[in-house]
Amino acid sequence: MNAPKPDRTGELTFDGRSIAFREGQTIGAALAAAGVSAWRTTRVTGEPRGLFCGIGVCYDCILTVDGARARRACVTPARDGQVVRSDDPHEALPMAGGHGG
Repeated sequence: MNAPKPDRTGELTFDGRSIAFREGQTIGAALAAAGVSAWRTTRVTGEPRGLFCGIGVCYDCILTVDGARARRACVTPARDGQVVRSDDPHEALPMAGGHGG
């Protein structure tokens, strides 16, 4: 009988904090497992937001991953070495196609 292999793990950085994750977890799952429940606030009232629907529909869990804005934490796979940061609702999102107004 073969012993089960241990889960492969990795580590990402969230707002300067090291967050461990198991292979197959999303960024949202890794943050929730580490006790992080909110990583952005609403633009008008400043209400905290994090995981809500968990399936990529509501966009409450957006954050910045390796410099790419507005990534959904609930469907973005966690990868070793990622740099993840809270999303700033007052920072303008980039325009599609890279051309400004």
